[in-house]
Amino acid sequence: MHNNYYFLRQLSANLANFLPGFVFAECYSQSKNELILLFQKDDREFVIKAHLQPDFSCLYISEEASRAKRNSVDLFKEAINLKVEEVLQYRNERSFLLKLENEYGLLFKMHGNRANVLLTKGNEPVALFNNKLVKDWNITITELHRDLDTSREAFLAAEGNYKKLYPTLGKLPEAYFREKGYDEMDREEQWNLLSSTVRQLENPEQYYIVELQGQPALSLLLLGREQARFNSPAEALSRFFIAYTREYTLHLEKQAALQQLLKEIRSSENYLQKTGSKLSELQNSLKNREMADIIMANLHSIPPGSTEATLYNFYNDQEVTIKLKKDLSPQKNAENFYRKAKNQQLEEKYLQENINRKEEKLLELQLHYEEIEKKDNLKELRSYLKQTSLTDTLKTDSPPLPYREYEFEGFQIWVGKGSSQNDTMLRFHAHKDDLWLHAKDVSGSHVLLKRKPGKNFPVAVKEKAASLAAWYSKRKNDTLCPVICTPRKWVRKLKGAAAGMVMVDKEEEVLLVNPARF
Repeated sequence: MHNNYYFLRQLSANLANFLPGFVFAECYSQSKNELILLFQKDDREFVIKAHLQPDFSCLYISEEASRAKRNSVDLFKEAINLKVEEVLQYRNERSFLLKLENEYGLLFKMHGNRANVLLTKGNEPVALFNNKLVKDWNITITELHRDLDTSREAFLAAEGNYKKLYPTLGKLPEAYFREKGYDEMDREEQWNLLSSTVRQLENPEQYYIVELQGQPALSLLLLGREQARFNSPAEALSRFFIAYTREYTLHLEKQAALQQLLKEIRSSENYLQKTGSKLSELQNSLKNREMADIIMANLHSIPPGSTEATLYNFYNDQEVTIKLKKDLSPQKNAENFYRKAKNQQLEEKYLQENINRKEEKLLELQLHYEEIEKKDNLKELRSYLKQTSLTDTLKTDSPPLPYREYEFEGFQIWVGKGSSQNDTMLRFHAHKDDLWLHAKDVSGSHVLLKRKPGKNFPVAVKEKAASLAAWYSKRKNDTLCPVICTPRKWVRKLKGAAAGMVMVDKEEEVLLVNPARF
């Protein structure tokens, strides 16, 4: 209700009691949404701060101003050193005017997200604080007064719809009427409540700061949870401004930061749990190197063409069954396990490094959470967030995924982001039965169509993945592009090859598709 007509008429009347005779000494802005106006008389100073953000506009009254040495712009220079002659409140309008000498004036138009302060001369604006509100140039000062028919006859003709009589009431009086059960009253009771409420708004005994829907509000009516009451409208307005900007804004920004941190903390904890389980599974399973050693120690007992062999495991003095590739000799099978062992070791190292980084990040997030919980000052909170670059920290997910994610008919399609990311995706994020796709005979991204256990890859899904592979290749502008499509197990990295370069042992099929992305 701080921008409500009934409050502004009390504020402007209060200003009219002492402001005439003061000189308009300074007018400047230190931010794009705040205008500071300084008035002086003898050794006295009086300051009006117009805080005009789109989401919150409010005036703030004080007896001193602190001007920054930098980033301060002088405004309304034409009217500087002119005296205030009169304070004029416009009838039924959320605007009032400080009339200055030489026909100048300062018009405070407190219209919510369209609030503005205008320098006027005669009947027209000559300068705007917020130049984006171009319609304010069309304001005619003498036409701001509004006369309303608020008679009993008009009330009855409106069938009790008080908004037609008093469009200036605003949200708080409407909430007050709901609390009093206005809609359940008969016409006579409604008229009596409306009349008594308007009299109270026009001649309030006190000014209240209340809490409504979890935020502070300035009211001429006592509703909600009372926080403070004042005899002066200027004092009430200033205390409300402080309560809203410092306490409520602190609460909002603090909660937003804590919720974002909590989300990141939970995400980090889930990541550590899943990655830790995967690492533990790798570490506890029978090592590829051990299986290779066991095969080498039992070469004589493995028949050629075997698909599996039950052999003595000298590591634990038990027998173990090892699956073999029948088209490879026992020694070649052992060499294959030695190669896998090297990859397994690299995967374990990669997972451990990720866990270490995530644990460091989790600790950092938890410390931030504890520090922000302690902040009870908006300036300190913002300073802490800025100094720690917390927003950037929360947006950084270490390590980043090496692929772009798509989904089609319930299947995941991953597209490598670059040459080194292609290698990382294939080495650490692919399963042997995933489908690998790549534009034929040209450079481009590696694409993985992720397997779903027990389900075949539908033709439409393979074609969609192939279209993506064609799009993320040098043939993206061709009408048709051939795309290799084969299981991941037939794709291998050659030792010493450049990033992204692989050998395809078996091309299962080649799809001819139109390059396209989702």
